[in-house]
Amino acid sequence: MNYTHETISHLKRSSPAQAEFYQAVEEVLTSLAPILESNSKYREEAIIQRIVEPERQIMFRVPWVDDQGNIQVNKGYRVEFNSALGPYKGGLRFHPSVNASIIKFLGFEQIFKNALTGLPIGGGKGGANFIPNGKSNGEIMRFCQSFMSELYRHIGPHVDVPAGDIGVGAREIGYMFGQYKRLTGRYEGALTGKSLLWGGSLMRKEATGYGTVYFANYMLNDKGDSLHGKKCLVSGAGNVAIYAIEKLYQLGATPLSCSDSRGTIYHDEGIDVKLLKRLKEVKRDSLIHYLDAYPSAKYTPVSDYPTDGHAVWRYKADAAFPCATQNELTEQDVVALINNGCTLVSEGANMPTTREAINVLLEANITYGPGKAANAGGVATSQLEMAQNASMQRWTFNTVDEQLQRIMKNIFTNANEVSKEFGQPGNLILGANIAGFRRVADAMIEQGVV
Repeated sequence: MNYTHETISHLKRSSPAQAEFYQAVEEVLTSLAPILESNSKYREEAIIQRIVEPERQIMFRVPWVDDQGNIQVNKGYRVEFNSALGPYKGGLRFHPSVNASIIKFLGFEQIFKNALTGLPIGGGKGGANFIPNGKSNGEIMRFCQSFMSELYRHIGPHVDVPAGDIGVGAREIGYMFGQYKRLTGRYEGALTGKSLLWGGSLMRKEATGYGTVYFANYMLNDKGDSLHGKKCLVSGAGNVAIYAIEKLYQLGATPLSCSDSRGTIYHDEGIDVKLLKRLKEVKRDSLIHYLDAYPSAKYTPVSDYPTDGHAVWRYKADAAFPCATQNELTEQDVVALINNGCTLVSEGANMPTTREAINVLLEANITYGPGKAANAGGVATSQLEMAQNASMQRWTFNTVDEQLQRIMKNIFTNANEVSKEFGQPGNLILGANIAGFRRVADAMIEQGVV
């Protein structure tokens, strides 16, 4: 029975015009064929039909007043996808691309990513088609308060614990938490990614970027190699990219690039991470101003990108870390990477590689860390923040970092062992998908038809 084709056909009827969601489901189900064929319980319990449908989808209006006194309206989302392993956990994204398809694909991916961590958390995702860039603090505060005025009804430390994502940092989490506390009268861990002043965890900001680099290093260690001495390409200029770049330096590699929505910087001497932090975390400015300090670096505006991909992937390097957004790494990009000597790809973003590009990576036997495994460090550390909140403690940076390294190593080991179990050693897409699925599916079966 072709579960992938049948499921996608059903979803196209029940959830029309959601291409990113179909893509995520297809990628997972294609990998699950060996376990579905070998174990009848997953077929008999209709796990596939149940796991692709969210337990709850919330869509709501977010009205707010801008600095000119004009009323603006955005659309908010929270998809609570699966709670078999614990409270829903997944970030909130504020970006103009946010729609039902994007949120559902992210929430679906989150189920398996969270399962891979081994921690007691389910999968969810949310956000709004709001653009924080260019808005005043007052406008962002009013938007966040309006957003939380609806969302607060659906979240809580034992129900659903959102975190940050693209466009949602400590500032936005702070405004939302303040409104949550005001509306509920409770000071509790209903959000993660909080400021260190009031319940946040050390290393949360660094966790996703650090984690994807740790994962890459574990993949290489398994082959008797390491990142030391490697030249690396990184896309993005948010938390994931910045701290991937920082950790690459710490492990002896040289990151050569970064990018934002307006263009790409390539610096053959290595990206100045201190300058990058100043531009993006302090000034919130365009990467073109990197040239003010390093005029010899190369800046490529989006208008000059190749028509078949992204400028950041067209340079010589040993490893690539897509840390920006979905479908940023195309088939042509992967061909260019391979021709330029790249032998490793580790995903810091969610589903950054197209289906066609993944096929090329697998055919070329490139060492490949899929996002649900390689970028799970962020949600893992969010859960560690939940644990600290519940016990009213704060752990040291080193304590959190040690736990992150342990979790990332366990994710790699588990995915790698499952890939061998099903006769495709080194195929970490298959290994990660089956490992995550098996944990969630077994819990769903034990909890009955709910």
